[in-house]
Amino acid sequence: MSLNIWALTIVKSVGLEYTAWQIVFLRAIIGFFMMIPWILRQPSAFKDIQHLQLHALRVGLSALTLTTSFFAIARIPFALFTAINFTRPLVLMVMAAFILRETISSRQWIAAVIGLIGVIIALEPGELVLTWGLPALFLTVIFGTSAIIVTRKLSGAPTVVMMTFYTAGLSILTLPFALWSWVPMQLNDWPILLAIGLFAQSAQFCFLKAHKWGEAGFLALLSYSSLLLSTSVGYFVFDEIPQLGFVFGAVLIVGATLWATLSARRKSINLEKTKL
Repeated sequence: MSLNIWALTIVKSVGLEYTAWQIVFLRAIIGFFMMIPWILRQPSAFKDIQHLQLHALRVGLSALTLTTSFFAIARIPFALFTAINFTRPLVLMVMAAFILRETISSRQWIAAVIGLIGVIIALEPGELVLTWGLPALFLTVIFGTSAIIVTRKLSGAPTVVMMTFYTAGLSILTLPFALWSWVPMQLNDWPILLAIGLFAQSAQFCFLKAHKWGEAGFLALLSYSSLLLSTSVGYFVFDEIPQLGFVFGAVLIVGATLWATLSARRKSINLEKTKL
């Protein structure tokens, strides 16, 4: 979580100077070069790759997610960016109901409504300064959630294959847009921009290790501490002071997401018991 926030902090600090496509491309190409040792260690994983169309769709959605995400965070408060992103499990739940035909309980629907109310309160419409960052942030949630649904369909693919498609695909897909919108980079900005890829890719490695060694339920709860981290960075680095309305809305978002997640887990456990 810290590595992700470090990467996003850099993006936020330079996101108005360079284009989002440019930053996404640099993040992807650095990630790919970091993947090369892993690829060389597991060449057998790339034999008989299936579902190439789904891999391509996932890469496309991920490219859109990162681009809108980097665009948004440069233009809205850090804490608000993190809080709205916590609605992804709720959006995933609703999309899964319509796309994957998954059954959603009444508690989960209520949680989704509470989460929506939390978003409205956190945005503080009376104090809201309209920027293009807000629609970009909502697109980030939609694209990111769609990518998660596609990833579910690819759950059987080896991790190294998924991450290689992700980094290499992002590099290839974003290169034309990055060249088209390229802003000449200052020499002293190169190290900090390359650090975005270093931190973001390292965060993915840590995430995989965490889920290998830890329990998913505990890690899901732990992830909410990133809201405290991002709020602290917003306050101390960018002078963003959270208002009471945002705090209340963020509590509703987190509470609704937790309730929906726990309800889904309880339903899954009950189904397993029924089968036994």
